[in-house]
Amino acid sequence: PKPSSAASDVYKRQMLHTIYTCSKPTIARVQGDVFAGGVGLVAACDMAISVDTATYCLSEVKLGLIPATISPYVIRAMGARASHRYFLTAERFNAVEAHRIGLVHEVVTANALDAKLQELTQALVSASPNAVKACKQLVQDVADKDINSTLIAHTVAGIADIRASTEGKEGVQSFLQKRKPNWLL
Repeated sequence: PKPSSAASDVYKRQMLHTIYTCSKPTIARVQGDVFAGGVGLVAACDMAISVDTATYCLSEVKLGLIPATISPYVIRAMGARASHRYFLTAERFNAVEAHRIGLVHEVVTANALDAKLQELTQALVSASPNAVKACKQLVQDVADKDINSTLIAHTVAGIADIRASTEGKEGVQSFLQKRKPNWLL
C-alpha cells in the first residue's frame, strides 16, 4: 500500500535531518535539474557542487503547497531574503544564481564535476576524522547563535577538548616533526 501523505512527510523530515546531522561529511553532486524536495536535499548537505546547466525551482506554491519540510535546511543555505523570493514565486533559477545565493558552493562544467568531487573528497580524507566530525557539530552549535559568554565558553571548551584528544596531539606533533599524521598512514 502507498504510504499516507503524512507518513511520507515524516519520512522526508527524518531523511533530511539524518543527512544534515550525519557525523560524516556529505556532498551534493548536482548533475541535473533540482525541484522542490530536491532543493532540500542539496541544502541539507555540507557541500554542494553543481553543473552549470542545472536549474533549480522551489515549485511548491504552484501546487498550492509550501516547502515546509525542507524550509529549515533551505533557509539556512540560501538565507531568508532569497528564500522569500524563491518560495513565493516558484520561479526557476540557474546554477550561477544558486551559487550566488549560497545554495551551492561551486558551479562547474559537466566534464569537471568528477574532478571537483575528487578534490573535495581528497581534502576531507586528508583531515583528522575526529576534527572533521567535531567541526560539523561546531557549525551546528554556533550558527545563528548570539555571541555571549555561554557560546564563548562552549567554543573554548571545544578547542581544549580536541587539543587534548589523541588525534589533536598527533596532529600537532606531526606538524612540528614535519611528518604525516598517523591517520594518513
